[in-house]
Amino acid sequence: MLDVMKLIAQGRMAAALLMLGAALPGLADTHFQARRTTPGDVPAGKGQCEIRLLVDKEVEVSVRGDAVAIRTISGRDARDDGSECNAPLPDRDVVGFTFEVVDSRKEVRLVGEPSRHNGFAAMVRIRDRASGEGRYHFRLVWTITASDYGRPGGGSDRSSSRREDNFDRPAGGTGFSWNNNVSFHGKGQGMASMNGAAGLGLGEVAIEIDRGGKLVASFRTGGGGQPISFTGQVLASEGGRWKVDVTTGDRRLRGPMYISVDDRQAVNKVTAEVTDGSDRMRLNWDRR
Repeated sequence: MLDVMKLIAQGRMAAALLMLGAALPGLADTHFQARRTTPGDVPAGKGQCEIRLLVDKEVEVSVRGDAVAIRTISGRDARDDGSECNAPLPDRDVVGFTFEVVDSRKEVRLVGEPSRHNGFAAMVRIRDRASGEGRYHFRLVWTITASDYGRPGGGSDRSSSRREDNFDRPAGGTGFSWNNNVSFHGKGQGMASMNGAAGLGLGEVAIEIDRGGKLVASFRTGGGGQPISFTGQVLASEGGRWKVDVTTGDRRLRGPMYISVDDRQAVNKVTAEVTDGSDRMRLNWDRR
């Protein structure tokens, strides 16, 4: 009976160790977090990581989120040489993923795209048989979806960086989270026009934002018609100004929306320009 109990205990211990090994990303000889940047040459709606390394001999590189782990296969441990990401690689199915070698001395190849099987990490193998350290630079690019905008950035304590649109990027993330939902309302007038044609008059606006930064905005239209609605994800907020990536209610058009509110949570101004590459809607609304 004691032998059976001992075997059961050993089996449980082995299972626990196996589970622990599966949960960990694997031991790495070098690991660091890529610094956060917002490069001006990154197209809107694209995530991009520029991984720059100094490599001696052979390594395997894993990029998960904005964390870089490097396993040394031979030679000295690799070193970071200015790696940066404008957003973390998503921890879910990655849309539009591409890999590009920008600079290398010897062989660089992608050995695994982000997937559920590897914890949504991009896996890259570098082999450098030349003497000394070689410089290596590869680029990961993907499409940022609405759900990615609300994704936490891994708890970084780095200071925020100023975006080109004059908003502050919160440290450690591309989206927002807070303790309570917020509601904004406004009475005013505006116009929504499609492809430069005569516009549709807008009236009262109601905006709801949940704790994950997800937005729903609805504008009343003249004559008792159907309201114009948008859904989206907050990208930035500063001093009563909000920038949101929105999609029309029919999910056909997408683009940025800018919202200005006062201290009493009343909406002062809303502008938006959304498109599918062919049709384009412009919206302008002001408080009255």
